Amino acid sequence: MVKKLVITGSNGLLGQKLVKLFLDKRNYEIFALSRGENRLSNKEGYQYIEIDLLDRNLLEKTLLEIAPDIIIHTAAMTNVDACELNPEECDQMNIEVVKNLIDYCQGREVYFVHLSTDFIFDGKKTGLYKEDDPANPVNHYGLSKWKSEKLLRSSGIKHSVLRTILVYGLVDRNDRSNIVLWVKDSLESGKVIRVVTDQLRMPTYAEDLAEACWLAVSKEAQGVFNVSCNTLLSIHEIALAVADEFNLDKNLIKPVETNALNLPAERPVRTGFDLDKSVKEINLPLYSFTERLQAFKNQLDSYYGSRSS
Repeated sequence: MVKKLVITGSNGLLGQKLVKLFLDKRNYEIFALSRGENRLSNKEGYQYIEIDLLDRNLLEKTLLEIAPDIIIHTAAMTNVDACELNPEECDQMNIEVVKNLIDYCQGREVYFVHLSTDFIFDGKKTGLYKEDDPANPVNHYGLSKWKSEKLLRSSGIKHSVLRTILVYGLVDRNDRSNIVLWVKDSLESGKVIRVVTDQLRMPTYAEDLAEACWLAVSKEAQGVFNVSCNTLLSIHEIALAVADEFNLDKNLIKPVETNALNLPAERPVRTGFDLDKSVKEINLPLYSFTERLQAFKNQLDSYYGSRSS
C-alpha cells in the first residue's frame, strides 16, 4: 500500500536528504513542505508545497488535503543564539508548530517523527546521555525543543523523537553552513578560525540521520532515540580532523574557550549520546566520525566532479 509522507523543512539539510532517501524507497507518495522556492535539484517524483508553517489555518488545510499517513517534522529554528535573542520567534516555530501538527494528528492514524537535540541537556553528566536522562536545558533553544518533546509525550499520538547532535552534510543549495563545511571552506580560503576546546560533541552525518528516520518509520518505532556518530570529540578536535581529511593547514585553527567568544546563549559542555537503545530497537548502524568524514569527502569529490564534467 502506498503511504503518504509529509516532510517539513524540505529545503533544509536533513529535509533534502529525506526527500532523496524516500524517493529511493517504494510505496511512498512524498509531499515536501518548506518556505520559498524548492532548493532540491531534482524536482521530480514528489510534490513540493511552498508553505509558512506558522500559518495554522493554512497548515491544517494543507494537511487535510494531503491526508498523510506519516509526518517527519524537521523544520525548526535552530540557530542557538538567534533563539536566545528572539525567544518568542523561537517558541512560535519550535513549540507552536509542533502543537498544531499534534492537533492535526489527534484522532487520526498518523505516525509522527520529530527531530530534537542534545541541547535539552545541561552537559554536566560525566558519562554518555541515555534517552531517559533528565533534561535541564541551559539555553532557550534547548528549552523550546524540550517543551515540544513534552507536548508529544502527553499527546497520545503515535510518534518517535530522534535526538541528534551537530549535523553536517552537503545539500544542493543552502544559505547556511555547518561545522564541517565551515571549517573546510574557511581553511581553503586561508582564514584563521577560532574553535572551542571545551565543548564535546558527537557529530552526525546528515545521511545517517535520514537513515535513522527511515528506520523509525519502517518499524513505526515509538519513544525517544539518540542518533549520532559514536565518537566524542571537542569541537576543536573536530576541526583538526577536518583539516587532516582535506589536507588543509591546521595552523589556521586557533584554540579558544567558549567564554572568550561572548556568545548570547550558553552551551552545554558535554553532550555525547549512549546509542545502545537505538542500535537495539531501530538497528541504528554505528560509525566513527573519521569513517563518516571520509564518506563526506567522497561525496563532495563526486558532487563537484560531476558538476565540472
